[in-house]
Amino acid sequence: MKIAITGASGLVGQALSESLKKDGHMVLPISRSSGDDIVCWNPEAGTIEKEKLHGCDAIVNLAGEGIAQRWTSEVKRRILDSRIKSTRLIAETAASLEPKPKALINASAIGIYGYKKREAVDEDSSYGTGFLADVCKEWEPQTNAAEDAGIRVAQIRIGIVLSPKGGALAKMITPFKAGVGGPVGNGKQIASWIALDDLVHVFRLAIENDSVSGVINAVAPNPVSNREFATVLGQVLGRPSLVPAPAIAVKLAFGEMAAETVLSDLEVKSRRLPELGFEFQYPTLPEALKYLLVCG
Repeated sequence: MKIAITGASGLVGQALSESLKKDGHMVLPISRSSGDDIVCWNPEAGTIEKEKLHGCDAIVNLAGEGIAQRWTSEVKRRILDSRIKSTRLIAETAASLEPKPKALINASAIGIYGYKKREAVDEDSSYGTGFLADVCKEWEPQTNAAEDAGIRVAQIRIGIVLSPKGGALAKMITPFKAGVGGPVGNGKQIASWIALDDLVHVFRLAIENDSVSGVINAVAPNPVSNREFATVLGQVLGRPSLVPAPAIAVKLAFGEMAAETVLSDLEVKSRRLPELGFEFQYPTLPEALKYLLVCG
């Protein structure tokens, strides 16, 4: 298969690209850089080297400004615009191709369900409130042009991605190794996570299985409390996990972003993955962290 990927240099994009190439697929990065084997684009200007996408079987859209930063009004604008403009450009370009790609796999986020829920949510649950929820609610419909053109579209709503190479886990390792790690706030908030290797296989499933479309929550089947996460991480690293980070300090440091990320309380389940026969390599947190930090 020939698969074009935006955000191919990011944490998820790199891992997905390597997995696909290993199995003999052709991966075509969509990037602001130029080159013979690169599709050059500029989402702000609405330009893309469309001719290089001819013959693609699928397009995977992972583009978007990182959310792990203090949310000023300018940062919020970039977070939203980077997702809206890139996804719209990809969807409209895919719809205009002949032949059209069979699938558009679009990254989204479990933040669409909000950041505090009393009950567990799944793909059938209602949308929540908050900045990230509002972003996702505007983001996902940007794929409509592709769907209207008969292209199979899957929305992968991603939970907290665990990898020592980047993201939340990478930031936690240093303080825990220094013996100053611990829960954030009261530690009761639920974290819905997924190991990077399992996330790659979710994307592979969506790319390669013609029956996969619609929304899929990419989360492991066993979410944990923040306190349990800290305890397991400390055990795997052989370090204590007794130094809490007060919620007020986290809010002062990161503002609104903290409330909707590290302090969010959201138990997300995936109904679709079991229905599709998906099998997790790392369904529990101890299994995931032991592999990622000890065996991987």
